[in-house]
Amino acid sequence: MPADGILIQRTKLHPQVKLLKALPHLRSATSAVRSPIARKTWSEHIATKVFFCTTTTKGTPAAAPPTTHPQSSTPPTTWGAKKQNRKVKLRSAAAEFIMSNPEIEAQLAPLRERVQEQGNLVRDLKAKGAAELDVKKAVAELKARKKLLEDKELALTPSVVSFDRAKMEDLLKRRFFYDQSFAIYGGITGQYDFGPMGCALKSNILALWRQYFALEEQMLEVDCSILTPEPVLKASGHVERFADLMVKDVKTGECFRLDHLIKQALEKLSKAKEATPALQAECEDIIIKLDGLNKQELADVLAKYNIKSPLTGNDLTEPIEFNLMFATQIGPTGLVKGFLRPETAQGIFVNFKRLLEFNQGKLPFAVAQIGNSFRNEISPRSGLIRVREFTMAEIEHFCDPVLKDHPKFGNIKSEKMSLYSACNQMDGKSASQVEIGEAVATKLVANETLGYYMARIQQFLLAIGIKAECLRFRQHMSNEMAHYACDCWDAEILTSYGWVECVGCADRSAYDLGQHTAATGVRLVAEKRLPAPKTVEVSEIVPNKQALGKTFKKEAKNITDALAKLSLEEITKVEEQLAGDGQYKLTTADGQSHELGKDTISVKHSSKTVHVEEFIPSVVEPSFGIGRIMYSLLEHSFQCRDGDEQRCYFTLPPLVAPIKCSILPLSNNTDFQPYTQKLSSALTKAELSHKVDDSSGSIGRRYARTDEIAIPYGITVDFDTLKEPHTVTLRDRNTMKQVRVGLEEVVGVVKDLSTARTSWEKVTEQYPLFEQQEASSK
Repeated sequence: MPADGILIQRTKLHPQVKLLKALPHLRSATSAVRSPIARKTWSEHIATKVFFCTTTTKGTPAAAPPTTHPQSSTPPTTWGAKKQNRKVKLRSAAAEFIMSNPEIEAQLAPLRERVQEQGNLVRDLKAKGAAELDVKKAVAELKARKKLLEDKELALTPSVVSFDRAKMEDLLKRRFFYDQSFAIYGGITGQYDFGPMGCALKSNILALWRQYFALEEQMLEVDCSILTPEPVLKASGHVERFADLMVKDVKTGECFRLDHLIKQALEKLSKAKEATPALQAECEDIIIKLDGLNKQELADVLAKYNIKSPLTGNDLTEPIEFNLMFATQIGPTGLVKGFLRPETAQGIFVNFKRLLEFNQGKLPFAVAQIGNSFRNEISPRSGLIRVREFTMAEIEHFCDPVLKDHPKFGNIKSEKMSLYSACNQMDGKSASQVEIGEAVATKLVANETLGYYMARIQQFLLAIGIKAECLRFRQHMSNEMAHYACDCWDAEILTSYGWVECVGCADRSAYDLGQHTAATGVRLVAEKRLPAPKTVEVSEIVPNKQALGKTFKKEAKNITDALAKLSLEEITKVEEQLAGDGQYKLTTADGQSHELGKDTISVKHSSKTVHVEEFIPSVVEPSFGIGRIMYSLLEHSFQCRDGDEQRCYFTLPPLVAPIKCSILPLSNNTDFQPYTQKLSSALTKAELSHKVDDSSGSIGRRYARTDEIAIPYGITVDFDTLKEPHTVTLRDRNTMKQVRVGLEEVVGVVKDLSTARTSWEKVTEQYPLFEQQEASSK
């Protein structure tokens, strides 16, 4: 089997496609095909053969590559091009509205009862120690019922935002916030390039993130390598667990994520006219239990229902475990296997010892890192929400496992948050508004440090423009909690795609440092001074190096290293076995077993007085998905002008807006140029990004262009600017109101507005309004 990261390069090309690659000018010939059916078949053939293995979403292939030459009149197919214009509503997550409305609660009551009933069943099964498969099936059913309840809740609550997703995506593409990577070649699903506006927005979000976390909390910032050797990710568990099941078309090599494929096939089968009620019930039961089925059970479903490739009708291979990491080779020999990192955290963990030394051995301390991570998603979808390359901003807060208080917790303990606890999820209840101080006191949130970061995450998300009513923190239920985590909450943002996890905040306990200590033998531990010295018993294995060398020769060093890594419990077992039959069987790191006798090793006991205690620190980890946050923010801020649906814009807060200000001369009059240049120079000195738009066109049309790229403020140089005292108009993007401000003052006003030192309401109180009808034409 080829390496995970190069599956797409092994897909066979159709002979005609090879000819196209060799003779690019022949691509234009496809536009000359007279039959629409022939053109469609040819373009679909290229889409499924040339670029990459893909899965289907709702039965359709991923975005197709272009079928024409770049100079052809037919543009290439890109994301969003075929989406219908439709209104999508973002709805309030406010539980108070639901609970206070008897009519709505009456409609939700049966669904809540079904969720609670299934939640109680899951609890009972776990309490009785039921078989793992039975628990998984019960949990899958619980998730399905919970999803129905959440969908009904959202449908019955009032809309917060209504927008046309197709219009928004068209604007994002047209003004190049971001677009599909390699778009002129047809694009690659799950990969995006950020244009000038998207790049600036992303930079401003990260700058504010640094201010909120790295600077305010005095964190240590690192930038670790993306290329990661395999042993590191073996120790962290990614090599073993980071996988999905997929199948391939036996003839074409197209790849499909197995659970998605089965779900689509069974949904289609159950909706067929000839489907009996028994078959429909059987299909529904399998769909509900999909998450709990193992590899063999899924293979049995494939065989039972004779599921074929949805694109070609060909047979499919047996299920294959597909590791989601991009594999690569490090160095010219290709002998050192590595991966593109799936998360940024591991680079911090392996550098813990040096970071602790830099912090003078003191705990707690936090480390921040911003960088790209990679996951080879089988079926990337939903724009920036599920992609193969993404930017993460992660924090690893190291603390004493028995002392997880936070010195600044008092500053945020009254912060009200929408918490969707595991109990509420299992009982069919909605999220509830709780002060974080109360949540920590009642142990709903495990500790102060975790609660502190949850509150700070909320403050950050609200500061960049996420709507408070579309934000909640959902606690992981026990079945989805990582085996090493003590508690975990996801900051979820409501979008047109539903609730999207954008930030994870987990107490990872001491798992990661412990794993890397075991794998390397390097003790990644901290020390704390004891209140009083204490005497401890020490047990250690003493190897007889001369006897080991004589008996095992080259293997002696490996044996000595393995003995040094044995835990206290293992040393006790060694002593018991030596005392019994006089032999101990040791397995070294390379998997070889060796019989060690009393002549080669012995166990020594001693006591010593210690003044400090060693321990492996616990880690609290907030992890931010920047792309998902960006997309959610763009949805929440997309607007159309009242009375002019074609005039769309983004209400991004000035703190994160890509460009803070525009300068617009009223006309091309040369007398305006000195003032325009003076303002541009002053804005540059004030470190304010700005854009001069002296192009032709009405001032209203130019306002509309600057609104599209989310510029919050506009300075207009007009004929009154030429008179004493020199003044300009300052326009607010959201309200379209303007005030008259002195030429020497306006830059300071924009600076204060852009840094949130003042508000537009205060500016309108301080300066006279400029009354003039703004043209609404775009």
